[in-house]
Amino acid sequence: MGKIRTRIIGLEHVEEKQKKQQKVRSEKKKKTILRPEPVEGLRKGKEKEKVEVTEVKKKPAVAEAKTGKTKKKNAVSKKKRGKKYQASFMGLEVKNTTVVEAVSALKKIKYASFDESVEIHLNVDEMGLKGEVELPHSTGKTVRVRIVDDTLLDELSNGKIEFDILITHPSFMPKLAKYARTLGPKGLMPNPKAGTISPKPEEVAKKFEKGILRWKTETKFPLIHQMMGKISFEEDKLAENIVAFLVSVGKTHIQSAYVKTTMSPSVKLDLEKVLSS
Repeated sequence: MGKIRTRIIGLEHVEEKQKKQQKVRSEKKKKTILRPEPVEGLRKGKEKEKVEVTEVKKKPAVAEAKTGKTKKKNAVSKKKRGKKYQASFMGLEVKNTTVVEAVSALKKIKYASFDESVEIHLNVDEMGLKGEVELPHSTGKTVRVRIVDDTLLDELSNGKIEFDILITHPSFMPKLAKYARTLGPKGLMPNPKAGTISPKPEEVAKKFEKGILRWKTETKFPLIHQMMGKISFEEDKLAENIVAFLVSVGKTHIQSAYVKTTMSPSVKLDLEKVLSS
């Protein structure tokens, strides 16, 4: 409801004054009211909203304003090796060599304060290769072997996994099946191909405790990485482990082989010399 205004009737000069005031008010209203503009897609009775548009000026880049060139992203810098690594790399004169020569060279350039692992890295001709080998000497890594029993099943139900190899009698497989989603991705689920399901699990456990080594390629790349021992071991023992591992993979599958320690550069092996026999 609008505002109510009183009108005085009978006095000419008052009526004249009121008419002039009314005329002024009506003219002000005409100026403030916007007529709706026809817009396609709008229903009848709806008015177009008045939107004030201001031009946004783009600020020039600092580098472009001063030099006329845009800034470039900083290039990713390569990781710089430490002085000790660079010194060991310079001291590593051998390249294509035998296993004994490679191990001897790695011992000479050792600079880490801890007992480094000796590793072998292979480029092979296909993915999916796998196998097992009993190395002539220990790698220095303790392998925890467990046989499935009721106690171990209770530990699994509580999320406790304290073993590297799990061996079971076939009779326990139905009880072990519900833990397959936990053990499978970790590579711990017993299976016949790995030889971890046997009617004589105690005998199989002794075999794995001696140092049976299972190896396989990476999931998406034809690469094999394996620890062969510690740099503090005797050269002959390390060399014998490496040769036994190469023989297990097979000369026909290996395209190139490298030996290194945890912190050192790698030494490329001459496969013709190593696997000539």
